[in-house]
Amino acid sequence: MIYLNFTDLSEEAQERLLESSKEDVVHKFGDAIRKYAKEHCTNFETMIEEEALKNLYTYTYVFNI
Repeated sequence: MIYLNFTDLSEEAQERLLESSKEDVVHKFGDAIRKYAKEHCTNFETMIEEEALKNLYTYTYVFNI
């Protein structure tokens, strides 16, 4: 669960969430994405960014008002 203050949805807070999501993606799927990127000549960092955005939708958010 991700706890957010409803009044703190600034760009910095969004970047923090994206960085957290990137770390989760690399931890869970890093080797598989690295292998896929190498086999298909794609950029690993770009794929991590895309998967991190998708991963944000899997989180459960709790907003404190």
